[in-house]
Amino acid sequence: MALRVAGRWLWSSSPRSLHSFTIRSFSSTPRAWSEKSTTASKSLPTPDPGPESVTAAFLEERTPYMVPTYVRPTPTFVKGQGCYLWDLENRRFLDLTAGIAVCSLGHCDPDITKVISEQADTLVHASNLYHNAWTGALSKLLVETTVQSGGMKDAKQVFIANSGTEANEAAIKFARKFGRIVDPSGAKHEIVSFHNAFHGRTMGALSATPNPKYQAPFSPIVPGFQYGEFNNVEQLNNLITDATCGVFVEPVQGEGGLRVATPEFLRALRRRCDEVGAVLIYDEIQCGLSRTGAFWAHSHPHFAGPENNHHPDILTTAKALGNGVPIGATIVTGRVSAAIHTGDHGTTFGGNPLACRVAHHIVSRLSSPDLQKGVEEKSALFIAGFDALRNKFPDVIAEIRGLGLMLGVQLSDKYVPRAAEILTAARQRGVLVITAGEGCLRFLPPLTITGDQIRTGLRVLEEAIAEVVGN
Repeated sequence: MALRVAGRWLWSSSPRSLHSFTIRSFSSTPRAWSEKSTTASKSLPTPDPGPESVTAAFLEERTPYMVPTYVRPTPTFVKGQGCYLWDLENRRFLDLTAGIAVCSLGHCDPDITKVISEQADTLVHASNLYHNAWTGALSKLLVETTVQSGGMKDAKQVFIANSGTEANEAAIKFARKFGRIVDPSGAKHEIVSFHNAFHGRTMGALSATPNPKYQAPFSPIVPGFQYGEFNNVEQLNNLITDATCGVFVEPVQGEGGLRVATPEFLRALRRRCDEVGAVLIYDEIQCGLSRTGAFWAHSHPHFAGPENNHHPDILTTAKALGNGVPIGATIVTGRVSAAIHTGDHGTTFGGNPLACRVAHHIVSRLSSPDLQKGVEEKSALFIAGFDALRNKFPDVIAEIRGLGLMLGVQLSDKYVPRAAEILTAARQRGVLVITAGEGCLRFLPPLTITGDQIRTGLRVLEEAIAEVVGN
């Protein structure tokens, strides 16, 4: 019954009507709306639902059937609009995560909803055994927009997948195939990536993610991966060798703590890849598509240099590409695509007309100069607020990191273990924040966030930190 309730919520235009409908539906449930939860709500605007709540009953019925791959707080979201989410108890939350940099145009954007509806009523899937109207259109738009934006100057073709991990798996295969063409013996097969990187959880992408927490339970990982220190130029001659076929790097590390590559590091990677005949792969799954204020992060002014001599041979993207609709893409240069032949790779759902039409619409909007200018302005507002918080809590906040609306507030060593408490305190005041790396508060709001919403988020963050540290 509760599942049907949540499903109906998603179709309602009014959170208030959803709320009343749910209360009626759970009126016979002993756990519904206890005095305990009512009392808690008087002290905090959005306290986590307690054991006697509607949410607890809902989750108790369903979570036993779910493989426990995530530890989640109890709020259960059923509706979104713009920068806000509503939970099963009809409480509103300001979302400063955008579904981990996915919903860059906000939740339930009406134009995206219209595109989904129109295409769902036209054609959802026809398989890659045939052409459809949108796979090629999206590929063309990605290549043209990439080149016009000043990024990846030799972008030529695109492989459409279903997720960021799949886009990275394609990049790994393409790099290996390129290495095989250069050296048919197979000796040129090693992939280099960097500590604090995150490239995905399937076995190939996991093998490029040098984090024991992720790798150890699934060892042995795929052989042929080497790891280096992010932003360390001196190591590259020994790290990247004639056995290297590809080098994976995030221009801005997301899961690793919002660490920005130095321009010198990216240029040195490009130079060393050219010296040994390897391909340079940029994972822009989280940092791309105007998240930093430039269409691709590597084309941000921060990385500007002579002759654009830091551009990649392969670029991977996903997340914001579908604004919640699953899709990923691997963009390649002509010399990489020349190594890929019919049958070398494939996908059942990748390139389906629904996802590709949605992504085509989204790329057209995310490439807007006005939107990108807005990202820079909003970034400055966030950073000014974070600097003010660092001045107020100098022992708590050690560093502000990131670019655009991909920002991190790194806690000092003393308070790293208390990051989760700060997240909880913010959530119970109606603001959603997540972490990255070790004790880094991560901010990835929709790019459509307003100044007033930013100021609200900063105020709540200040309250949350003050509660946790006792100021």
